[in-house]
Amino acid sequence: MVRIKTFIFNAFEENTYLLIDESGSAVIADPGCYGVEEQEMLKDYIKDQGIQIVALVNTHAHIDHVLGNAFIKENFDVPLYLHKGDLPVLHANPAIAGMYGFPDYKMINPDRFLADGDKINFGDSVLEVLHVPGHSPGHVAFYDAQNGYVLAGDVLFSGSIGRTDLPGGDYDTLIDSIHRRLFILGDDVSVYPGHGPRTEIGIEKRSNPFCALTD
Repeated sequence: MVRIKTFIFNAFEENTYLLIDESGSAVIADPGCYGVEEQEMLKDYIKDQGIQIVALVNTHAHIDHVLGNAFIKENFDVPLYLHKGDLPVLHANPAIAGMYGFPDYKMINPDRFLADGDKINFGDSVLEVLHVPGHSPGHVAFYDAQNGYVLAGDVLFSGSIGRTDLPGGDYDTLIDSIHRRLFILGDDVSVYPGHGPRTEIGIEKRSNPFCALTD
């Protein structure tokens, strides 16, 4: 069993996830913490819960999802995983961070590149990497089949989809990723998006106004 702890960080109200295996091993996904207060909130929770962080993963490299990468790396000494297709997005962040109100952002490079079908193990749990481009070229989702959830990043939201007007975005590619990679998962699979509330695959297949399947 995996326990999922959600933190809402930074001005974009980004969802940062802690995936905590019963063994106490944990993965941090998309740390958006910025500033001392948010950083200490995350650090204190990890310490108080006695969690052992074993990996840091990014669904994609847009600034709001990577603000805390350097902080996590410096404090927990874990490898950073990112798809190579999002390296240009990551490397653009130092130039744009100030424009979005994050002048103290510190960029770090990934330690390992993710590819479709890769597995990330923590404790007795496994995340499968699904390449789901469209919002960004190297966007991935993390699917835990055993525990019935997927971290969808900014691809699929409750009642909405990710924007495609940023560099590297493409609407047709995004819809194809949703239909071919996410909607094939079970209807009862929980979707944890990069912003907003949790939803389920079946709900979005039936009622999402941007990507619902029609007969």
